[in-house]
Amino acid sequence: MFRFLRWGDCVCTKSVIVHFRTTPKQTMDDSKILIRLSKRSDLTEMQKLFVDTISTICKDDYSPEQIKVWTSSIENTQRWKDKLTSQYVLVAELDNKIVGFASLENNDYFDFLYVHKDYQRQGIADRLYFEIEKEAIKRKATVLNSDVSETARRFFEIKGFKTITPQTKIMNNVAIIYYKMSKTL
Repeated sequence: MFRFLRWGDCVCTKSVIVHFRTTPKQTMDDSKILIRLSKRSDLTEMQKLFVDTISTICKDDYSPEQIKVWTSSIENTQRWKDKLTSQYVLVAELDNKIVGFASLENNDYFDFLYVHKDYQRQGIADRLYFEIEKEAIKRKATVLNSDVSETARRFFEIKGFKTITPQTKIMNNVAIIYYKMSKTL
């Protein structure tokens, strides 16, 4: 059974987090946000952002047990290092602090999209999304795919993605629901 989200709901994906609030979008001077390629030295800060954001932003869509299992993926440091070196990974930086990151795998798979819990609704996810989609198009992708959490599903729908099918992943005997989504470029 699907639960439809309303404006004001909290949304997370397997690798994407965006928080929809009923308050107006906060404005931020876009010129202060630097979007750059990631570096290996970003790993620790990215992992902390990942855990803090999921733990805070996804708590309305996932149980504490699900969040614990999901965030435990940072323990596989080699997997994270591999992603940093094999994927096109961008970070959003404000005053030398990482406030978001996103990644493209194999030219057509949107893997990560996370925005710091304290910087939600400031256009950072939109900027990261735009840069990843632009890179996918540059690499001649005709479709963009992603596995999206309940929390981020609405964000992706707004960007033109369609749900292909709900999925259930079992991690440490805990079921985590996410959605296979796709967008024609």
